[in-house]
Amino acid sequence: MSNLRIYVWLVMLDAPVMNTDDYLALIHRGASPAYSKIRNDTFRTLSTDPLFRRRVSEASLIRLLNAVAWKLFDARPLSSRPSLSQQETPTKGSDLQSQASSPAAKNRARALTLTTEGSESSMVSEPGLYVQGMNVLAGPFLYSARSEVEAFVGVHRLLTKECPGYIRGAMDGVHKGVALVDKVLSIVDPKLSLYLTSKGLTAKIYAFSSILTLSACTPPLPELLKLWDFLFAYGPHLNIVCVAAQLYLHRNTILASPSPNLRNFPPLNAEKIKNITVYMLTMIPDDIYQEIVSHAK
Repeated sequence: MSNLRIYVWLVMLDAPVMNTDDYLALIHRGASPAYSKIRNDTFRTLSTDPLFRRRVSEASLIRLLNAVAWKLFDARPLSSRPSLSQQETPTKGSDLQSQASSPAAKNRARALTLTTEGSESSMVSEPGLYVQGMNVLAGPFLYSARSEVEAFVGVHRLLTKECPGYIRGAMDGVHKGVALVDKVLSIVDPKLSLYLTSKGLTAKIYAFSSILTLSACTPPLPELLKLWDFLFAYGPHLNIVCVAAQLYLHRNTILASPSPNLRNFPPLNAEKIKNITVYMLTMIPDDIYQEIVSHAK
């Protein structure tokens, strides 16, 4: 665990410095329009990783994602934001209402978001402020950072500058990404590509989460951090090739299986993935590489 990693990441992402008071101002605005969606995901973020669970609390993850949602909300044109009349007090089916049924539950909910009295009302959930998978992207930042502010700046910069297409609209960037995994694999390993296709396995089926989360959905966490060192140094877009490299690493096992199970990728080995990725890049035509560079924008 490196104390310098988060600072190196922020430099490589060209992330701006943020005043702690500005972050706290986002927190004290209370529940964002995406709050219910966030609460539905945070409890399962890297839930099987003991290192992560010991270091990162669910409360900090909720606060950070809620702040990101507010920041994305503020970046929208005024005409596209909901008016005050669109705000609603959570109904009986709302996550916030169910938690506010007793004083103890209210205190816990308030502690999770650092909200003040009256912040338990929320606007109608909107697209583009939070998508499932952002919680997994935020996890490694919180694990590596020494403060929530540092993690917030990194997550926001990654989402808005490096891969905005992953959270915009219908997540077009992710769909382009999985299509590119198929293309890359057909170029660097036609045999493996044809075998997977013959089994009805396209990257859309097995690689969607790996693209969306920059492989953060695959353990172990220490290896992921090393892989992110590489991705942030040379560009997060290279995760497309890294996913293909993960398949190549286990090609013999896949080819030997009459029914390959790619629901969960084998554990990450950052050094091997990086070496294979660099090798694969020499085989990829310039036009395909340009698609990889721009797919998440």
